[in-house]
Amino acid sequence: MKICVVGAGAIGGYLGAKLALSGEEVSFIARNRNLDAINTNGFKLLLENGREEVAPVGRHLRAVQRYEDAGVQDAVLLTVKAHQVRDLLPDLRALFGPHTTVVTMINGIPWWYFHKLAGPNEGRGLASVDPGGVIAAHIEPERVIGSVVYPAAELVAPGVVKLIEGNRFTLGEPDGSRSERAEALSQALMKAGFKAPVARDIRSELWIKLWGNLSFNPISALTHATLQDICRFPPTRALAGRMMAEAQAVAEALGVRFKISLEQRIAGAEAVGAHKTSMLQDVEHGRALELQALVGSVVELGQIAGVPTPTIEAMHAATALLGQTLAAQRGRLAVQPL
Repeated sequence: MKICVVGAGAIGGYLGAKLALSGEEVSFIARNRNLDAINTNGFKLLLENGREEVAPVGRHLRAVQRYEDAGVQDAVLLTVKAHQVRDLLPDLRALFGPHTTVVTMINGIPWWYFHKLAGPNEGRGLASVDPGGVIAAHIEPERVIGSVVYPAAELVAPGVVKLIEGNRFTLGEPDGSRSERAEALSQALMKAGFKAPVARDIRSELWIKLWGNLSFNPISALTHATLQDICRFPPTRALAGRMMAEAQAVAEALGVRFKISLEQRIAGAEAVGAHKTSMLQDVEHGRALELQALVGSVVELGQIAGVPTPTIEAMHAATALLGQTLAAQRGRLAVQPL
């Protein structure tokens, strides 16, 4: 299978390297030092058990900067952040043939959320994640397979990914079918060593991941605390719980059913330990915050569903101002020891 990984960062690198090592034909879209490092040394994985694996450049792996140099693909794995997708357009279309699948391995509510979702909102766009419908105009919704990314990993150097934990990537068609293309991709991922079930209800799976992201990410960005610290400090544990309860009410009003309890989800986050969320890492490095897909989208869905989200809105406002301040000052913010 010809697979292009768009976003050669932590998750993209982990996926692409393992897929190449299993025999798939993988192309990375990369730039600058990352591009040079991959083409010089291949892609290196530092695994949980201390082992190293290197996927060498060759027949099964290459890195290019220009999309047209990668050519038409069987599957495109979008592993960038949600707010970066617009920047890929229209170059992304150079990867598309008549049957190319686009797998959205992106945190938060996706732009295609209401595609083939039966009910009064079917086909509706979301201004929070796709203002003006620009993404939907460039990526036909029929190409999309949804995915939920569970692993935690870090790009510790150009072309080098350190896996923290996890190997599960749940897949799902927007209409809930078990299509041949979803099954084929699942088989390829499993051959590479991943857990890759095909879900009948990918939106409910998305919400379980989002449940934590929409609360722990902004709280950590504002407090500079790890998941463990947030969960063990009673006021912030309660704050996360209030945000999650509001989100659950929104999701259930839209037909989602949660398979685990709110307390189980918080306990799962606590068990990850002293891990910095991706949003906190972005604050520390002065990068744009993935706020709209993780938090703003839930506010918009609450408005659509007629469900109030006062706590989520307050946290969204505070974190948005932090992001705006950092961008205006071209700065970053990190807690340093005295």
